[in-house]
Amino acid sequence: MLTAQLTGVRQFTLVEQQTPDPQPHELQVRVAAVGICGSDMHSYSEGGVGDTPCRYPMVLGHEPAGIVLKVGSAVSGWQPGDYGALEPAIFCYHCEFCLRGQHNLCANLRFMSTPEEPGFFREVVNVPAHNLLPVTSNVSVEEASLMEPLAVVLHTLRLGSFRAGETALVMGAGPIGLLTIAALKLFGAKRVWAVEPLKHRREMALAMGAAIATDPSDPEIRKANAEIAFDCAAKDVSVNDCIAAVKPAGRVILTGIHAEHQVPFNIHVMRRNEVSVFGVRRSNNEPEDARDLLQEHIKLFAPLITHKRKLSDIGKAFELVESYSDGVGKMLIV
Repeated sequence: MLTAQLTGVRQFTLVEQQTPDPQPHELQVRVAAVGICGSDMHSYSEGGVGDTPCRYPMVLGHEPAGIVLKVGSAVSGWQPGDYGALEPAIFCYHCEFCLRGQHNLCANLRFMSTPEEPGFFREVVNVPAHNLLPVTSNVSVEEASLMEPLAVVLHTLRLGSFRAGETALVMGAGPIGLLTIAALKLFGAKRVWAVEPLKHRREMALAMGAAIATDPSDPEIRKANAEIAFDCAAKDVSVNDCIAAVKPAGRVILTGIHAEHQVPFNIHVMRRNEVSVFGVRRSNNEPEDARDLLQEHIKLFAPLITHKRKLSDIGKAFELVESYSDGVGKMLIV
């Protein structure tokens, strides 16, 4: 199988590797599509994600969907040719966090897209059977790759206790921000502000349901008077812009991942207004709900996918995403 290994900053190497037969409780899946995530971009351009450095060579990619090739001897309900969305996290189910339902904090987590666990920028992969979620036929195998980032979005809404009728602000209208905007509208947001420097992304934000799409320099942002704000940008002063945009007792959700190890907070505004700030770690028990939402509203979510490139062109695909070129929304490696 062809595998794209990240071998240095902004450097991919294509190699041929063998894939063993699946274990009894596994499925062997042909990877059909993988979305490029913001954390992939951190690894590609910065050599790490936050305080976790890359260790080369490694295989990125954790927004996958695929088609069953082989079925393990102990697996039922699947047959070759079936397709679905893939969940990249493998949990132990017996640590203190798993036992209390916080699987995303699993003490023994195996996340496929880290130095220890190869991700999905490869042609074939073996996964536990329960990590493949079937989708209905109105969702293509490529569109199914939106399940993983949408699950993260649902987790952020639940973590921040979003309620219908609230005004929300979304800082950053990249793919995760656009999915956040769409989900907020579907779940009854009164008004959604989108804050984004790129014109084509502001236009996409309006199409996904934002009532207002404006540039980060707009002083009106501080008058949004939102109950909840999502920092999907993790750039410069985006956290403090969110803190300033929410009303007293507001909530700020840190969806994006900062490149910096230390980020300054406007502590006095935060303290005086009793603003709550929530850190986010992927998703937790939301993949099936994300899959169901995707199936029900695929016409809303599908336009997010604007570009597709072959695995052999992965380097050029990452270059395009890094430069925000050609009106790119979500880029898929297919």
